[in-house]
Amino acid sequence: MSSGPTPPATGRRRGRPPRAEAADGSPATRDLILAAAREEFAERGYDRASIRGIARVAGVNQALVHHYFGTKEQVFGAAVAAAAAPATDNLAHSADVPLDQFGRWFTGVFLQVWENPVTRAPLLAIARSAITNDTAAGIFRGFLGARLVSRITERIGDAPDARLRAELAAAQLVGTMLLRYILRVEPLASADASELIDRLAPAVQHHLTGPAPDRGGAPDYDAGTDSSSAGGSVGSGS
Repeated sequence: MSSGPTPPATGRRRGRPPRAEAADGSPATRDLILAAAREEFAERGYDRASIRGIARVAGVNQALVHHYFGTKEQVFGAAVAAAAAPATDNLAHSADVPLDQFGRWFTGVFLQVWENPVTRAPLLAIARSAITNDTAAGIFRGFLGARLVSRITERIGDAPDARLRAELAAAQLVGTMLLRYILRVEPLASADASELIDRLAPAVQHHLTGPAPDRGGAPDYDAGTDSSSAGGSVGSGS
């Protein structure tokens, strides 16, 4: 005797998780995968890190990593964005900071992120990968251009050299962090953070709003001109 209609099969397909599961678990699962990705990139570098390794560290199926992020390049891009969020999110809310004080404000924000061990660790992992791999460097460069330099450029306004000014200001800070935390160059590596802010902020502010150099009398450093001129000097017998 039949006891009623057979209930539909509840077995799960392999691959993409159901939408309900993805929606319910996405924040925690996504963060778990990102943390695992940063650990893998820090320990193995971009070249040796893999989706399989990231999934293993996160304790999830590889399909979940692909579901939330896609390729390894996309995982790295998401890890870059998450690591830099404390600085870039502050930039998005900087409209009330007067432009003539922006250099000191942003220098303080930037160093605060790097001085905090919790926010510094993922940045170090990302930076080390970017230094050793061209693909990772390209992803990191693209992120810096879109999320950091572009936002600083917007704050400067419509000056014709606004983009260059923003890139020089960013280079001042990124270069300092590279020497301080990755290369560990002394005495910079052991210098007090408040002293660094006092020394860096005027330079950053100058890049942003200082007068452009007067290049009216600047010498022409064209490589071709210099080399031909030098060659003439060396070849002459006088």
